[in-house]
Amino acid sequence: MSFENILYSVDDRIATIALNRPDRLNAVSEAMIDEIIAALDRADTDDDVRVVVVRANGRLFCAGADLSQGASTFDYDSRAVGGSDSPVRPDGSVDYSHEKVRDGAGRLTLRLYRGLKPVIGAIHGAAVGVGITMTLAMDARFAAADTRFGMVFTRRGIVPEGASTWFLQRIVGLDRALDWCLTGRIISASEALEAGLVRSLHTADELLPAAYAYAREIAVNTAPVSVALTRQMLWQMAGARHPMEAHRLDSRGVYARGRSDDAREGVSSFLEKRPPTFPNRVSRDMPDYFPWWDEPEYS
Repeated sequence: MSFENILYSVDDRIATIALNRPDRLNAVSEAMIDEIIAALDRADTDDDVRVVVVRANGRLFCAGADLSQGASTFDYDSRAVGGSDSPVRPDGSVDYSHEKVRDGAGRLTLRLYRGLKPVIGAIHGAAVGVGITMTLAMDARFAAADTRFGMVFTRRGIVPEGASTWFLQRIVGLDRALDWCLTGRIISASEALEAGLVRSLHTADELLPAAYAYAREIAVNTAPVSVALTRQMLWQMAGARHPMEAHRLDSRGVYARGRSDDAREGVSSFLEKRPPTFPNRVSRDMPDYFPWWDEPEYS
């Protein structure tokens, strides 16, 4: 698949997805969402990729949704009424289970959520609306010190999207999430750092080197199968009812990984004081109990 709204590249076991609509301030369209999802699919199936960095070209990360359709941007009724491809039935009622009702940003964050490779965001300038919600399902966020963030949905007459009502409060807490979402106010980089939204702040020149240094820390030193499992263990357990669920999962993981060539290499390289060379690959060596969850369907 060729890309028109993003750039995709792989170097030194790190894939880069660059938002590439600088003339539109990287405003997100459905086509861009489809391309980011396709790039994540490509990274997940490529054993040469250990980590993904998401960055943006131009003067800011993302200004939010593409508003080129004006006042009807979020109005599905004005685009298609009736017919099998429309969620609006001929009598005017809405089929809320229809695929066309689905929020595009949510499709993206759910794809990030179920990913097998860590994803790191390098954010500069501004991240507003979907520009911020898409990053909530990433595993680490680095930001330039002058970046502005905004959960601006109530100021646009809509509600938070991108499954952000699930992700945001797990990152910054319910009180802060309520503040940001109800007011829709612009959030400074320093407040984002204090709230735990971003991992660290950097000058414009230091942002990408910091993000890639963190990516290399993972790519060089860790076992990719262990990383894929650990990422999913943490995300899936964020909604667990009881620690016994985590104990069952941990026990399976330690048992399965303890028998692996990776575990033998991890211990041997440590004792021999040399860099590890982990032989297992995500494409072929995930344990037989993976995935351990049932993926809910949209309905």
